[in-house]
Amino acid sequence: MSAIIFPGQGSQYKSMAMDFNENFTVSNNTFSEIEDVTKINIRKIILENQQDELSQTNFTQIAIFSASTVIFKTLVDQVGLEVIKPNLVFGHSLGEYSALVANNSLNLADASKLIKIRGELMNSAIAPNTSGMAAIIGKNANDIDEIISKNNLDIVIANDNSPMQVVVSGLINNINDAESIFISNGVRKYIKLNVSAAFHSKYMEVAQNMLKDEIDKISFFPSIIPIISNFDAVINSNTDKIIDSLKNQMANKVRWTESIKKLEETEISEIIEIGPGKVLSGLISRITKKFDIISIDKIADLDKFK
Repeated sequence: MSAIIFPGQGSQYKSMAMDFNENFTVSNNTFSEIEDVTKINIRKIILENQQDELSQTNFTQIAIFSASTVIFKTLVDQVGLEVIKPNLVFGHSLGEYSALVANNSLNLADASKLIKIRGELMNSAIAPNTSGMAAIIGKNANDIDEIISKNNLDIVIANDNSPMQVVVSGLINNINDAESIFISNGVRKYIKLNVSAAFHSKYMEVAQNMLKDEIDKISFFPSIIPIISNFDAVINSNTDKIIDSLKNQMANKVRWTESIKKLEETEISEIIEIGPGKVLSGLISRITKKFDIISIDKIADLDKFK
């Protein structure tokens, strides 16, 4: 039994999925459909990255979504869903949208529209250089929450990535001021991230409400594979609950550690990471050793299913 997972922001790199685009008709067609819907030359951005667009949230998200979805659709075309036999799907933050395409809840065009809007809303949610995020290495989410509470820090956990890596969000001054407090409380590293805003925090609430209005315009379909949602780390096939979780995702914590713990409760033994990089595989290996993990990032990785 297997689960398919899709990465989020931070996994991007220049030329990702271009080997698929150059060698498979389904890959080329998938890129073309997303580009037609979004009116963004995504392949040009991925190939050239001339003005560091891959680091700009309004382009990063649609580029990662495109690369992940292209690889997934090529894998299904070349290997077959009946061979992969996924029993669950989920993704990290924006990766949840690729998961919703994979389980048939969203069609490709509608998912592409939503991701384009999501990236634009998150990129402009708060004035530039006024908020940010930091990765904290060496403490789990409960420890981080305790330090935040004890020291009255005005920051929140944005991503509970593993028992040894937690990402926090807040105003940039609060992020900077918190560093010495966390270091004095025994964290190994405090790494300020190169992001445009405080994602998965209260500073995304206005953008989240605007995205909710866009989600309401979209038709969702019955899922063919259950999903674990970021918002609540619950296994779901109910369309209304899937939509509700998606609507509340942007301004709330990504419960990645809880999602993997929930996966441990199932009989699934294999995880297939589909998309650029191996970020999620690394995080999962720090949470549990229960699963065999396969990463599909390059054409050569398709041979893992032969």
